Amino acid sequence: MEKILVVDDDLGIQKQLKWSFTGYDVVFADDRTSAITQLRRHEPKVITLDLGLPPDPANATEGLAALQEILALSPNTKVIVVTGNNDKVNALKAIELGAYDFYQKPIDSDTIQVLVSRAAQLYDLEQENRHLSAVAPSMDRIIGNSEQILAVSKKAERIAQTDISTLLLGESGTGKEVFARSIHEHSLRKKKAFIAINCASIPENLLESELFGYEKGAFTGANKTTPGKIESAQGGTLFLDEIGDMPVGLQAKMLRFLQERVIERVGGRTEIPVDIRVICATHRDLNSMVAEETFREDLYYRIGEINIVIPPLRERGNDVILLGKTFLNQYNEDFKTKVKGFSDSATQAMLQHRWPGNIRELQNKLKSAVIMAESAYIQPDDLGLQVNEELSTMRTLNLREVREEAESKAIRYAFQVAERNMSRTAELLGVTRPTLYSLIDKYHLEDIKTGS
Repeated sequence: MEKILVVDDDLGIQKQLKWSFTGYDVVFADDRTSAITQLRRHEPKVITLDLGLPPDPANATEGLAALQEILALSPNTKVIVVTGNNDKVNALKAIELGAYDFYQKPIDSDTIQVLVSRAAQLYDLEQENRHLSAVAPSMDRIIGNSEQILAVSKKAERIAQTDISTLLLGESGTGKEVFARSIHEHSLRKKKAFIAINCASIPENLLESELFGYEKGAFTGANKTTPGKIESAQGGTLFLDEIGDMPVGLQAKMLRFLQERVIERVGGRTEIPVDIRVICATHRDLNSMVAEETFREDLYYRIGEINIVIPPLRERGNDVILLGKTFLNQYNEDFKTKVKGFSDSATQAMLQHRWPGNIRELQNKLKSAVIMAESAYIQPDDLGLQVNEELSTMRTLNLREVREEAESKAIRYAFQVAERNMSRTAELLGVTRPTLYSLIDKYHLEDIKTGS
């Protein structure tokens, strides 16, 4: 059972929180010294910390000192500070010092349960990501711990130290260039250049000279001999993004280069040997383009000796939260802002959103949110998102809480179907009347008990 440390010198509060956290192993401390002792002994994921600790319970000095000491010893622990109902200044100061969140008395069991559950989930996500980074540092550019992203990361890691031609497939914004750079950075060519070119962003009449270079006088304006992107990648990696947008006429010349590893500059007659690795990417369906004869079949098989399909963000579960926190830290530094994190509703909105623009869309929304946010925590409006309440019923991954919520809903629904008849309600639920009454008491369904 997971441990929670409650730091509070009020025995009444201790008992209330012990009752609230029935799904956890709750340990207690009543001052700063005992808090540090319990922290070292139990290493809890989450701590609730009353700022008013002895020997100066009327002020927050001792509580803030305890917070700093806790975070110095265990920086990954999530600390929820508990303050008086008129002590917002010290609550915000605690957040600045690194507290995960704050809660003002009087304590409401349901609310603080949600706070602790969210903090524990975040701790687990961050811990797992740190573990993955430690055991698989070769793919350190790729952030995420979903099964989908781990599978493709492992595939990329296995091919990184080979020269096999790789085709990265996936929707726009899924991070294909990030994968390509990661493969290069952990290949035998990592000390040489990584050259990227987007085949869709360069006009067709310029793309050939961009790729292959040109000789002086090859065309009007060619005042000097200029190497192309392929030559510039000598010894390293060439990343051809949106290869599906390459003109058919240029595809033949690209195929010859890939087969023979030589190029000729535009206007030139000399064959130039090139030793590079080629990674291509596209969001297009190349199989359909081959069938329609808008993409050469022989080139398709040449560039795709290994295919890696990068999953869209909507299929990566909680990865959106890990990515969001990573980008948030980066943008805080870039824009000199001090946004602490995401509100619960913002987290829900991010998990619900379909992200048609994938990671690029997430980055754009976060940049705007970091700049425009008016509070320490990003809200759904800051991201331009809304929370769908029907999809927000699953508030926790704690199995006890999930079971309780599901059973409560089932009892309420059966009560309505049975037209408020308790015997019929028990029959619909498949339980005895005494069991039904026991569940009603357990889940505090007072409205059913009174028949209101």
